Amino acid sequence: MTALPASGKSNGDPLKVHPKLPSSAGEDRATLLGITMMASSVLMFFLLGTTVLKPFMLSSPREESNCTTVHTHIADWLDFAFTCEGNCQDQGRYPCLQVFVNLSHSGQKVLLHYDDEAIRTNPKCFYTPKCHRARDDLLNSVLDIKGFFDHNNGTFPCYYSPDGPLGVVLRKSGHKVVFHCLFWPLLTLLGGALIVGLVRLTQHLSLQCEQYSTVVRA
Repeated sequence: MTALPASGKSNGDPLKVHPKLPSSAGEDRATLLGITMMASSVLMFFLLGTTVLKPFMLSSPREESNCTTVHTHIADWLDFAFTCEGNCQDQGRYPCLQVFVNLSHSGQKVLLHYDDEAIRTNPKCFYTPKCHRARDDLLNSVLDIKGFFDHNNGTFPCYYSPDGPLGVVLRKSGHKVVFHCLFWPLLTLLGGALIVGLVRLTQHLSLQCEQYSTVVRA
């Protein structure tokens, strides 16, 4: 092995030294933030994909049918099983509305739910309010929905699962599941990549300006 001369030259030619991009403490923190966001998005993709998206993709798709209201009633007042946010109260009860319909596909009397989220939250009720409000407000809201089905003498579209156990729903919510599983992690990933890209662009422009200033002064 031949040692390089102390003058920084090899065989009479100057060594090519790649300039290091200037960096500050703020840029380092911004880069770290961007990398952390990208790593978090990858973790979110993995967790949501394995716990939510994968079971949804493997489940049988719902098929459209027609439903006719048989009868409705308020079964009971149930306790909230979740923590409310915003201006909602932390404790309380809500009326459990049950809507029984006749499914034209099978001719069976079944319990109707608003969507798949309503089945997961409480399979005994048509839907569960997002948060607890005043008792009168909850009751009036449920009575309005009950009145709608009571006065709906015709048929309306509904969706059933060929497997049976998933129940019958008024609205399919598959697109919402895919949206939340892909949109928010993707948004975090793009945000982190944008931060890192802007930092690198700033450093590159700063280096170009410094080199230009050196040439002008020379």
